Amino acid sequence: MTTKEVADEFYGLSQTGDFAKIVSKLYSPDCESTEDGSDGKQETVKGLDAIKKKGEKFNEAVEEMHGGHSSRPAVGADYFAVSIGMDVTTKGENRKQMDEIALYKVKDGKIISEQFFY
Repeated sequence: MTTKEVADEFYGLSQTGDFAKIVSKLYSPDCESTEDGSDGKQETVKGLDAIKKKGEKFNEAVEEMHGGHSSRPAVGADYFAVSIGMDVTTKGENRKQMDEIALYKVKDGKIISEQFFY
């Protein structure tokens, strides 16, 4: 798949909210994920299993998901970016709006990296 095809598939699946399916279907086994950690420093996990565990950990922290969105992707060369937002109550915390920009790199028809900016 081309980068645009991966981005379009990502967008279609994101509209159902099934991000686990996105990871299983579109990510390379060697992909990596980078985002700010709780201490403000960037943290990177490598490999499909580590990314799946990171998603499971987030889902376990969610008390209630009130809604969310993902914008249509902007595609350029081997990258695409989307705006992602969630209206969520996490366990032990107040309801909050989470908004971020996600940048994905594609190689050989699979996502090889993701980085979140919020």
